[in-house]
Amino acid sequence: MKRFFTVFALILTVSFMTPHAEAKKFGGGKSFGKSFKTAPVKKQQPQQTDTLKQQQPAKSSKKGLMGGLLGGLLAGGLLAAFFGGAFEGIQFMDILIFGLIAFVIFKLFKTMRGAKRTPMGHREAYAGNSPRQNQRRQAAEGMNSGFAQQESYTSTDSDVPFNLPPGFNMNAFLNGARDHYRIIQGAWNHNELDKIREYVSPALFDDLAAERAKLDGEQHTEVMYVDAELVRADYDASTAQISIKFSGRYKDRNEDVEEDITDIWHLERDLRAQNAPWLIVGIQA
Repeated sequence: MKRFFTVFALILTVSFMTPHAEAKKFGGGKSFGKSFKTAPVKKQQPQQTDTLKQQQPAKSSKKGLMGGLLGGLLAGGLLAAFFGGAFEGIQFMDILIFGLIAFVIFKLFKTMRGAKRTPMGHREAYAGNSPRQNQRRQAAEGMNSGFAQQESYTSTDSDVPFNLPPGFNMNAFLNGARDHYRIIQGAWNHNELDKIREYVSPALFDDLAAERAKLDGEQHTEVMYVDAELVRADYDASTAQISIKFSGRYKDRNEDVEEDITDIWHLERDLRAQNAPWLIVGIQA
């Protein structure tokens, strides 16, 4: 019995002495500031009308091919009948050959005539200046500035809004969010509060500064990998709101302790101010 209590005491001692990397990540693993209900989002499927439209040309082209062949055969038959006196003893196979020749000649003239009618603007479209290609090029350029055309998304929870602000580029925003997560964690490690102040609201900064003061010296929390997902979006005439869920893995380099990343950041932007930044107003751990 005495040995049992000794082993139990050792287990408790080791448990309390086991380091927790969660306390050393940005925010100390706690929730601060504003909080909102969130839910994953899904991309809305396009309607089937586009598929039907794509199928129709295939059918019409097949019909056009058969019609051309039949027309060629008819023309071949007429030619054979017209020259019946000159080609006595003509066989059905000869009619097929006449029809094939007439069909080839017809397609050749149609192709040549179509090439002459093609305007210069259409030729330039194949060179990379079509309206759809211009839209893709503008979208790629918009990723650098965070603005582009919106795609159709919806929340999986009807109580959670997913209204993207005008001109909001979700992919570019999430790519930047992953980078900023690493940057802010680095600032938290080195106690660089001035850098953190640039990313958070004044009210949230005071809470974070007080939490960071509880940690001694530099921290060694390393983000191994992190992904970001938009889980809420809304806006009105004055403010835009975005919520991002981060998932991944991080560890403490000195103590070799790993933990999961399960944070949600709530950000806001003042739409009344020109070029106003997105600021973190809440953290849910």
